[in-house]
Amino acid sequence: MYTTLISVDQLQTLRASGQPLMVFDCSFELMQAQQGDAQYLAGHIPGALRADLDRHLSAKGAPDAASGGRHPLPSRPALAAWLGSVGLTPEHQVVVYDRQGVNYCGRLWWMLKWLGHDAVAVLDGGLSAWTAAGGAMEAGTGPAQPSTTYVPGLEKAGLVDAEAVAKQLGKPAQTLIDARGAPRFRGDIEPLDPVAGHIPGALNRPFTLNFDARGLFKPAAELRAEFMALLGQRDPATVVHHCGSGVSAIPNVLAMEVAGLGRTRLYAGSWSDWCSDPARPVAQG
Repeated sequence: MYTTLISVDQLQTLRASGQPLMVFDCSFELMQAQQGDAQYLAGHIPGALRADLDRHLSAKGAPDAASGGRHPLPSRPALAAWLGSVGLTPEHQVVVYDRQGVNYCGRLWWMLKWLGHDAVAVLDGGLSAWTAAGGAMEAGTGPAQPSTTYVPGLEKAGLVDAEAVAKQLGKPAQTLIDARGAPRFRGDIEPLDPVAGHIPGALNRPFTLNFDARGLFKPAAELRAEFMALLGQRDPATVVHHCGSGVSAIPNVLAMEVAGLGRTRLYAGSWSDWCSDPARPVAQG
């Protein structure tokens, strides 16, 4: 079972093994939402199904959304219903990838953990690693799978909301890590949300710091050293990750797990949810 990362070679072996496998292409362009579909249709790993951030991995306007923010989480029942409609079973090993530097596929990795499906891994290096290794591609839509009834299991990922974050603000029981780029964290710029800045007391680790020059996750020991340097005397178990809308924070969640620092929690609403309430404090600089 692969539960964090899977290499191109490991995926090739898994595909040839005949084991139940489901691959999802999560490619997405934040400023051009339709581009992800176009990229998928132009070429994807053979057999890969489409998972779109807006249509499948978010619940904008849904009364039962499980979080706030620009990309609110679907409820667990809604997520299970979609996964059942594409044929997922508890026996499937799931592999997720994108072509945007592992920025979007981590969302589905985390959501499956949250649903209780532990056998899910991110393709290390994404589609570029696959094509660089000579991996086959196919165009058009993926194969239709017989639908199933997917029953959620015990949650294997920690979700917190704005109220929980606010309650622990400034206390040692909570360490916030913000995955946005430094200019947005400082409040120098804010291209997406109405307020610039960050949650008071948050530490900043842009999610891109988890990757080497080839776009692969850094070795576990290197990631561990970097996170421990960031945390100082803080306990890794107190970490709550966030970003702008709960998507690009996931590489930090995954990197900490790869580093052996445990599965940490996610504030899925993130900055877009936090700053929507003017009563909540904001820090800059």
